[in-house]
Amino acid sequence: MSDLPKLIDATLHVENRIATLTFDRHDVRNALTGTALIDDIINTIEWVNKAADDISVLIMTGAGSAFSAGGNIKDMKDRAGDFAGDVEECQTRYRQGIQRIPLAMNKCEVPIIAAVNGPAVGAGFDLANMADIRIASSKAKFGETFVNLGIIPGDGGAYFLQRLIGYQKAAELTFTGRVIDAAEAKEIGVVLDVVEPDALLKRATELASQMAAKPPQALRFTKRLMKMGQRMELPDFLDLCACFQGMCHNSDEHMEAVEKMLELMKK
Repeated sequence: MSDLPKLIDATLHVENRIATLTFDRHDVRNALTGTALIDDIINTIEWVNKAADDISVLIMTGAGSAFSAGGNIKDMKDRAGDFAGDVEECQTRYRQGIQRIPLAMNKCEVPIIAAVNGPAVGAGFDLANMADIRIASSKAKFGETFVNLGIIPGDGGAYFLQRLIGYQKAAELTFTGRVIDAAEAKEIGVVLDVVEPDALLKRATELASQMAAKPPQALRFTKRLMKMGQRMELPDFLDLCACFQGMCHNSDEHMEAVEKMLELMKK
């Protein structure tokens, strides 16, 4: 395995083809701005994409009480950090800062599971929604709260939320800035499952382990197809499927999986 990426405000644990990235800035509720978490997330995803033979699933979670509070509100008040400057400076910071996260998340070649341990609000909510699957602690809360601060979801949140739960419900949450609990998040389809806090990482790891046990190349191809299927016309998508399938049928892992299945059928 290649050396782990050098992280500043997060930790990375790797075991059994599963990488677990933990945001470690509890002092600011794992805010994405005013910390190194943006770079930590992007560097981890770039490393995962290159570690094709070693990593099959990426779990993201937070240390402390919050998954992520999103933007640093104190910096907003002071017009400091990522929120300083005139219109031109501010939009440049967004493009060169937090907007790199959705682009990186969208290019991640392995499934991403967000293990939401506590509040995920604003950009923290959007980050969770960029993952493929969300598992929530019963203590988690979710909110598309930008309008409460007189701003818009500048990180792409309005793109992801409506694709996750449909336009009407996404509009209600976005236009009101209402914060919901884990139970409601599951009811409307934001999260797959809700568990007690001490069972969160166990549940996320169990799900990740089911994925990591599959042939790694096929898993990565399937993740790419799922993403491409959201933006391609059907004829073009089927052409791509045919190409990927031809690659899979000629791979060693396919033949190994077929032999394993045949052995199981004999029992």
